[in-house]
Amino acid sequence: MMRPSYARKEDVIRWILAGIAGCSLLFLTLIMLFLFMEGLPVFSFISARDFFLGMAWYPTAEPHEFGIFPMIVGSVAVTLVASAIAIPLGVMTAAWLAEIAPSAIRRLVKPVVELLAALPSVVIGFFGMVIVAPALHDWFGVDTGLNLFNAGLMLAFMSVPTICSVSEDALFAVPRSLREASLALGATRWETTIKVVLPAASSGIGTACMLGMSRSIGETMVVLMVAGGAGIIPHSLFSPVRPMPAAIAAEMAEASFRGEHYHALFAIGMVLFLFTLTFNVIAQHITEKNRQALD
Repeated sequence: MMRPSYARKEDVIRWILAGIAGCSLLFLTLIMLFLFMEGLPVFSFISARDFFLGMAWYPTAEPHEFGIFPMIVGSVAVTLVASAIAIPLGVMTAAWLAEIAPSAIRRLVKPVVELLAALPSVVIGFFGMVIVAPALHDWFGVDTGLNLFNAGLMLAFMSVPTICSVSEDALFAVPRSLREASLALGATRWETTIKVVLPAASSGIGTACMLGMSRSIGETMVVLMVAGGAGIIPHSLFSPVRPMPAAIAAEMAEASFRGEHYHALFAIGMVLFLFTLTFNVIAQHITEKNRQALD
């Protein structure tokens, strides 16, 4: 007996979607294998301890020095500063849009917030270099406006749309009955949002925060333009830093193919890949936990 035509169409669509998902997984696996194949040889001429905990990065010195600890600290510091700005701003914006703002204002504000995600990173970096850097220099009297705080501020602007969008979806997923029960017990709308809705959506908000941090630590062009490019451990918010993506972007064109410098840069990319993978695994775990709680 022949299957109905709509069933055959569903099978074709299912196989097409499975093939697309398989291609995505294949490409990711190939990228990861290439990254590790080119990065792991660095440990044939430098120990893991000297690579991860070394304080100096001098590819042109004799012998070469490939210590990335200041870059790791710089990347983590920039991510923390960006998160400290973007997480409260993104979550509170999402709470306002989902719980308080009238529908007419929501339809106007939400596209504007999401428009930040469409801005090219080079434009945001250019804004930070030309506008924000001189302002920081004049207002705070720092040696240079290209520093940790500038980079964190620009990355926060890039992370806000992600955090806001995912957090808003999590807030809309909270059952309406929880809101109605809180209001029926005499709580105000603000108390309901703070004490009921936000805790109920905490898993989804946690996912949004992890995705925002992943976006911050992996961004290249902004930190290359406004972080200052100094491979030192920052001692204040206004110290110049050199995160890992900036080092790769700045030096890859100068590294000889399959040389020590080349493998060291790929090893930095390998470390950066593990950082972003960790953030995404945590975000996925939080999402699954949230889904199980709702079920």
